[in-house]
This record gives sequence, structure tokens and C-alpha cells, in this order.
Amino acid sequence: MPIAREHPLRQMFDELVRRRFFGEAQVYDSDIAEYVSSIVTEFAHVDTVYRIRNLRGERVTGVAEMLIESNPLLDAPSFDREREVRKHVGDFTLFFTGLFPEAVAKLPTLRTFSCDKFVDYMRAGKESYNVVAAFNLCEYADEAPLFRRMSDRFEECVFALNLVKKDLEQQQSNPLGHWKNGYELWN
Repeated sequence: MPIAREHPLRQMFDELVRRRFFGEAQVYDSDIAEYVSSIVTEFAHVDTVYRIRNLRGERVTGVAEMLIESNPLLDAPSFDREREVRKHVGDFTLFFTGLFPEAVAKLPTLRTFSCDKFVDYMRAGKESYNVVAAFNLCEYADEAPLFRRMSDRFEECVFALNLVKKDLEQQQSNPLGHWKNGYELWN
């Protein structure tokens, strides 16, 4: 179930993402900022991060596995499934490269037998949003331009999330600091 618009977690991420996207990262696109903020908020719950299941109902945890799951010539039973999984790959890779770049860099040592050590998360995310943007007819026509821009500006979005990560680390190291100096964050 989605986190409510008025929930403090969503409000905090909305503020942090907007501040960084419209500030130092210079991603002046409110639709992208809103979408990325939504990803970060919803991915606060691990079930959303790992929501993709394979045909056997098992949780898919690696990007390489997700890409196989999305391919209509391999495991995807339909083009709608391809779009759904590719959208998730874009979201997943953006989330991890933006907020946990050190974990992505350590993949070869963290998951020795995982094919993800051979996956370029930046390229997979950008390409996945490009595939989602190609679904530009019928019920997907209105969303397609957003995903085209997400693909085109993927690196900038990652940079902005790197800045959000720094903000979160700073808040964690000084948990009361935002109450004294940034009360607007919570309003």
C-alpha cells in the first residue's frame, strides 16, 4: 500500500529531493523530482524494493535476473510484463546508485556468485527507462515522455540522489540539528 501524501516520511523525501533537484543538481523538472521522491519513499519498505517475482513466485533480487524476467523472448509472458519489470529495473538501479553507490561498487565482493557483478547499473537503469518510454501508446501514452526524460537525465538524477544521501547522513549525525536550523523540512 502506498505511503500517504501527508505522511512525514513522504514529506521529508519530497523536500530533500526537490531541494537537491532544483538546486545543485539543476534538474529543473518537477515531474521527475516528484517521481524520484515517490521511488525513494516507497522503497523505504523492502517489499517494494524486491516486489518483482519470477514465474515460480520467488522474489527476484538481482538486476540481471530482473532483466531476464523482463525479456518477452525469455521469461516475460507479455509486453506489459516487460514494461512493468523494466520500470522496476529503472527505479531499482536509480535508487541504489543514488543512495547506496558504495554497495553497487562492492557487488563483486558482496555477492560472489551473482551475475549482477557484470551489470552496469547506470546503463541498465537508463536503458530500462528508455524501454518503458517506448511503450507510448494507449494507456501508457501519457507516461512515456516522463520515462524518456528519466532515461535522458538518469545520471543527473543519480547525482541529485547522491546529494540527498549526504543530507540524510548529515541529519543522522546531528539528529536535532534540523529542528534548530531547518524546521521547514518537517512542515
